[in-house]
Amino acid sequence: MDAVDGMCSEEVGRELRVAGFTIACAESCTGGLLTSTLTDIPGSSAYLMGSVVSYSNDVKSRVLGVSEETLSRYGAVSEETARAMAEGVRRLMQTDIGVGITGIAGPDGGSEEKPVGLVYIAIADQTHTIVEKNNFSGTRLENKRAAVEKALHMIHDVIRSSL
Repeated sequence: MDAVDGMCSEEVGRELRVAGFTIACAESCTGGLLTSTLTDIPGSSAYLMGSVVSYSNDVKSRVLGVSEETLSRYGAVSEETARAMAEGVRRLMQTDIGVGITGIAGPDGGSEEKPVGLVYIAIADQTHTIVEKNNFSGTRLENKRAAVEKALHMIHDVIRSSL
């Protein structure tokens, strides 16, 4: 995986291990790519507890606890849904950090209001949740990779701020 500002899954894994933190992921548009990237590192079972690929609204609601109201009011691709996904997977897996990623990878599915490449990434820890809105402009695979790289960078920042 390409690095973002020198950030890679190996470095994030090392930071999680040193901090003694556990992590879980709830992924929609990335389809498990973040989890796959984290498990590319030997020893990742020490910190990666699990993952939910919540492609459907039903799974977002039933498994992750995203409220039907949030989904109907804001949509699956929204700051509110990403936040609820991160917090929901953190609760579900009982981890220190939860990651939620939802967006429109493309090449179809976008609209004027929510264009292809729009991805919300949320990171939840014990004290707060941060959500960032991203507008990537690549192919489907490039958008998925860009979202994973951005998520790794955000995880790094959360770990650093917790130490």
